[in-house]
Amino acid sequence: MDKLTEMALLADFYGPLLTEKQQNVWDLHYQQDLSLVEIAEAEHISRQAIHDLLKRTERILTEYEEKLGLVQRFWTERQKLMEVQTLLQGLSGRDFSSNSAWERHQKIRAMIEDVFINISAV
Repeated sequence: MDKLTEMALLADFYGPLLTEKQQNVWDLHYQQDLSLVEIAEAEHISRQAIHDLLKRTERILTEYEEKLGLVQRFWTERQKLMEVQTLLQGLSGRDFSSNSAWERHQKIRAMIEDVFINISAV
């Protein structure tokens, strides 16, 4: 995973724990793709101060992940869900002893696919 993707995930999970200023500068740099100079002008502080704030914010987000592991857990659970989805796709009506069992399978499969679609957007 490249740094930008990793940082985006960390911000998605832990961004609300940042200060308003950290969130704002983070958004300007990573989401709106502004340069450090552009952000410094908008915030009326030095380029170096913006650089330091971004580095400190990256460190904070990384420390949250090291302590809480939400992003890693998300990827692990996503992988498991992909495996379940693959297994379910391999089943057919002939694999079930009754029509009601097949219908339950179809409902479960649809629910899992819905969850997978929602988390794949992340």
